[in-house]
Amino acid sequence: MSRRILSYVFLILLLPVSIGCAAEDSKFKAGVDYEVLPQAVRTANSAKIEVNEVFAYTCGHCFNFESVLEPWIETLAADVDMQRTPAVWQPAMELYARAYYSASMLKVLDQVHMAIFEAIHVKRDGIRSEQDLTKYFVAAGVSPEKFAQVFNSFGMSSMVNQAKARMRGYRTQGTPEMVVNGKYRVSSRMSGGFEGMIAVADYLIAKERAAAQ
Repeated sequence: MSRRILSYVFLILLLPVSIGCAAEDSKFKAGVDYEVLPQAVRTANSAKIEVNEVFAYTCGHCFNFESVLEPWIETLAADVDMQRTPAVWQPAMELYARAYYSASMLKVLDQVHMAIFEAIHVKRDGIRSEQDLTKYFVAAGVSPEKFAQVFNSFGMSSMVNQAKARMRGYRTQGTPEMVVNGKYRVSSRMSGGFEGMIAVADYLIAKERAAAQ
């Protein structure tokens, strides 16, 4: 009899843990808080958990999201790889994609990324051509000649085409959006806002981390 009682006590003690795990597993639901992509998209580094933000410099929501996203990026663990993909909905948007990738290739993203956002959404400076962009790269210490060389390179065209293909694979519907490990699409509409996007991304990162262990 005592053994049976001890067994019941043991099961009761385990019950809160089991309930807690179930609650954690159901905190966010596929198809409600995020979308599971029908086919996984290749990530830049398979050894890490990738988070890829799809953004557009011309998007006011993307500009506002930066104030939430950047502090979060600073907290990411070493096994998380943060990437960005500039959205290219139409030919005119290739200009901004080239600007982002040029800054990345020239290693001046820290100086140029927010400068372009602020020029468009705060200062209301028109950026409609390569010439309009040049001054932001010059201010970051890049010569006009070097910027033009990178901006118009064959490698740049390839990167822009890859961004377009990635967007198709991500099934991007708007900006900003986040894709975790090439498998899950997170949007503010589904997650309930910017803070919701971060919370869902954290959940999916943990989910991928657990699956890899």
